[in-house]
Amino acid sequence: MPSATQEEQLTKYIADAHSIEEQALPQMKLGPRLAGDPDIAEMFRLHEAETEEHERLTRERLEAHGGSASRIKDAVMSAGGPGFALFARLQPDTSGKLVAHAYSYEHLELASYELLERVAERLGDAETAEVARLIKEQERAMGERLAGTFARAADVSLAEVEPDGLTEQLTKYLADAHALEGQAVELLDKAPKVAGDPELERTYSDHLRETYEHQRLVAERLEAHGAAPSKLKDAAMSLGGLNWGGFFAAHPDTPGKLAAFAYAFEHLEIAGYEQLRHVAERAGDPETVALAERILAEERAAAEKLAGMWDRAAEASLREQGVGG
Repeated sequence: MPSATQEEQLTKYIADAHSIEEQALPQMKLGPRLAGDPDIAEMFRLHEAETEEHERLTRERLEAHGGSASRIKDAVMSAGGPGFALFARLQPDTSGKLVAHAYSYEHLELASYELLERVAERLGDAETAEVARLIKEQERAMGERLAGTFARAADVSLAEVEPDGLTEQLTKYLADAHALEGQAVELLDKAPKVAGDPELERTYSDHLRETYEHQRLVAERLEAHGAAPSKLKDAAMSLGGLNWGGFFAAHPDTPGKLAAFAYAFEHLEIAGYEQLRHVAERAGDPETVALAERILAEERAAAEKLAGMWDRAAEASLREQGVGG
């Protein structure tokens, strides 16, 4: 049987999973209204039913441990759900932004269940580990379905703003990419200090160097189009990175949360560069297509490297709490 400290940590991980599902529900409910495409809309509707089941299963596991959903966590997370969709709706290319952010969020959920599965196994809770395995595969499948819509979502977005012309839209996508890289720099600059594991620390440091180069290369493509990075976008995204750094520093199980959020952010970048590549192809810009493909390969490699370190991240988080397996 787990000790009192072990039980407390396991319950926190289950409560985190429940909070994430609470945030996912409003995203799934609003997604069909914002999708701009019947097939993408239906994808959100189908995953809404799965998400309702995920919320029920995690709530049951929480109750089995004598806990209840954290009202504070759930209030914050569920408020973020409509905020996520509102962000997408306020962008002129809603369908593309919606799909990109949903794709990232599915990978945040996937990462969270990878961690929960490992913590539950280490602390002897086979039922919770099995629930985590079941849900993570459904989150993975939803992520794969979303990945299959990147080009379609970009086309819907281009149709929504077509009067501006393809070249202008390509410049906007490049500015978005530059802003994403700015946020990645803020996150990765802080990550090694709270990684909790030497291999994770090295992974963040290595990818930070790549990220500086990505930012430079995207700025060059913007200049080639007679444009410059958007100061407003960069400032907003950079602020998000700074807030993330404070969030991680404030959490006692930072290594796991950091790895999960970094993994999700890699997939936000992957979605962004997939759409940038498609828009560049439509605009007849082979240099930007080649750039997007180069950066995509490095973002995918970074995500795969993180995915190979869930054991380390879980162990580092438990270690910080003085919890042994």
